[in-house]
Amino acid sequence: MLKVDQIDVFYGNIQALKGVSLEVHEGEIVTLIGANGAGKSTLLKTLSGLLKPKNGDIQYLGESIAGKPAQAIVKAGISHVPEGRRVFANMTVEENLELGAFLRKDKEVRNDMEKVYAIFPRLLERRKQLAGTLSGGEQQMLAMGRAIMARPKLLLLDEPSMGLAPLMVKTIFNIIEEINSTGTTILLVEQNAHMALSIANRAYVIETGRVVISGEAKELQASDEIKQAYLGGL
Repeated sequence: MLKVDQIDVFYGNIQALKGVSLEVHEGEIVTLIGANGAGKSTLLKTLSGLLKPKNGDIQYLGESIAGKPAQAIVKAGISHVPEGRRVFANMTVEENLELGAFLRKDKEVRNDMEKVYAIFPRLLERRKQLAGTLSGGEQQMLAMGRAIMARPKLLLLDEPSMGLAPLMVKTIFNIIEEINSTGTTILLVEQNAHMALSIANRAYVIETGRVVISGEAKELQASDEIKQAYLGGL
């Protein structure tokens, strides 16, 4: 579904990604793990058109999307849930969800909103509430729901568990699995490597802008090197 081929990405003169290659197959959950500043969020921003690669190519469903504008990439079927949630604080829950469907012209938007409320019952209770007044966990649900409203084939999730209480983290990861089970492919960036590897099919480890290890998630979970570096020696 997605093939990233030797991309280099820069912030000014600073190179953030160095020859990164990876693949995501339809129906998978693939996770990217690595320390803060390793380049994980930069990669997702490049995939969703917020940054442009200087070299290399990104193929999505057999077509190059490298350097395409973000709205064209959303239209093609890729939605990005950014780090820090980025909900529209002064708009209601319902208005945030409607914005997720901004590019759609079909008549199924209302039905899809009902589906989002079925996945996130808390959002239904809060639908008339301003998004800025929600808890961190509720805002994460809203950011994910808003992305789903674009009907993505591929969902990019950036640090969905950041700043959440352990019980809410478990809830969010259960929901990620549920979204995946309905046919949405997921590329997940996550600091909580233990949780990410427990739900993923495959994983890539990024260090200082390079992919250093890749493989089946279960294999990486069992690797002593990964345990020491990312799983607290568990």
